[in-house]
Amino acid sequence: MKHYHRASDMIYPPVDTEQFQLSTTAEDFYLIVSALVPYKRVDLAVEVFNKNGKKLVIAGTGPEADKLKVNATSNITFLGWQSDEELAQLYAKCTALIFPGEEDFGIVPLEAQASGKPVVAFSKGGALETIIDGKSGVFFPKQTAESLQQAFERLSLIKFNSTDIRRHALGFSRSIFKQKIKEYIEGKVRQHIHNQ
Repeated sequence: MKHYHRASDMIYPPVDTEQFQLSTTAEDFYLIVSALVPYKRVDLAVEVFNKNGKKLVIAGTGPEADKLKVNATSNITFLGWQSDEELAQLYAKCTALIFPGEEDFGIVPLEAQASGKPVVAFSKGGALETIIDGKSGVFFPKQTAESLQQAFERLSLIKFNSTDIRRHALGFSRSIFKQKIKEYIEGKVRQHIHNQ
């Protein structure tokens, strides 16, 4: 690690994967679950879906909401804030999740994958740790509408396995997190005792 000149150990935060059920069917819409703020880049998805005419459902609120709504065509629906139960239903019904922003980790893509749904994500930050390109989603390399559209086209060519996608997401479950924390602490205690 560059700041402390020490190796770091990584344990990912837990995701409540049990809240989401495997879904092998999809209705004809794509989903964004996000705060509507500039760095989330929801505007990219609005631009792409304005052009391709496919259905996009956006769940979330924020200061960008009015601006995004004004720029959106009628195939884009804004639902506002949704409860956990409503989000679980949206994940289960969507064709795929669109994740155009950059996050340090990003719980939302794992919630979608826990539902068996692939993710179209910007290839930076936490998405690189939580999505397997070509297996549980597809990446786009630039935060541009053109790059997102190309990933969207690639998505349509891949036959995803919902069970495999969920299995991947379960690797980030609360039980795995507890197990890894326990093993890490026990290992450090053993190492400390050994070094005394």
